[in-house]
Amino acid sequence: MAEILVTGGLGSIGAPLTEELETRGHDVWVADLPWSERKQYHRCDLSEYRQIASVFESHDFDYVYHLAAEFGRKNGEDFYDTMWKSNAIGTKNMLRLQQEHDFRMIFSSSSEVYGDYGGEMSEEVPRQTPIRQLNDYAISKWVSEQQILNSAERHGTETVRVRFFNTYGPGEKYSEYRSVVAKFCYRALHDQPYHVYDNHHRSFTYIDDTIHTLANIVETFNPGEVYNIAGENYRNIQELSDIVLDYLDKDDDLVEYRGVEEHNTLNKKASIEKAKRDLGHEHQISLEEGVPRTIEWMKTVYDVE
Repeated sequence: MAEILVTGGLGSIGAPLTEELETRGHDVWVADLPWSERKQYHRCDLSEYRQIASVFESHDFDYVYHLAAEFGRKNGEDFYDTMWKSNAIGTKNMLRLQQEHDFRMIFSSSSEVYGDYGGEMSEEVPRQTPIRQLNDYAISKWVSEQQILNSAERHGTETVRVRFFNTYGPGEKYSEYRSVVAKFCYRALHDQPYHVYDNHHRSFTYIDDTIHTLANIVETFNPGEVYNIAGENYRNIQELSDIVLDYLDKDDDLVEYRGVEEHNTLNKKASIEKAKRDLGHEHQISLEEGVPRTIEWMKTVYDVE
């Protein structure tokens, strides 16, 4: 059994990860911004060093899953000041504490770091190919990865980085800044208009598949490694919209097709061979299975018949 802290542990990935780690017998604590009635919980803002440092004054951790961050491209433009403080300074604070307290860290990065790269995205691509990240959110994740690499080289800290590809599923509540799956499901369910950038393609990942692999890392921890965590659902964005509408038995009268979105990667196709080999990653839930599960969860949460 390991002593584990999950930052961002109330979020759409952090909450099910915490549950999975506890199921596997680990002693898990959570740090996040909102108030919570959870027993093993610290309310804190990771961008404020004093607040997160106090967590480590009372407890020693073997592993920290550092998931706390501002999420999404549009969010990163509308609230760039909050995003930079949470993502870059928050990670820097965690690295300073890692130097002092010698825990192993798992950092949540994003497929956004692959920027304008057009081919299949293997973990080595950013080291081998000049890439330009297309928005502040992407840049903030890349900056955090560089902070981690520098800390490892200068101070010997041990971290594994994971790059999520369009993780979706139950637990992700709707907002304009959330994933494309959450937005399509919510808006179609509520008969609200939405737009589809139908020239884009993505590797979609169901939440359960992500959580299983993420939890495996403490059992196979290899310092310095970086992994893509993605499904094998490489699909056109319009296909996603069609699956949502077909399940709800609705037409596309409220859908506007816009082709290409500027400042957004056209195609994101993940290579997941490394995660399969080292972490036991498995693609188990197809988009045709995952979207209905997401919609049924939203019907319950938002009280829709």
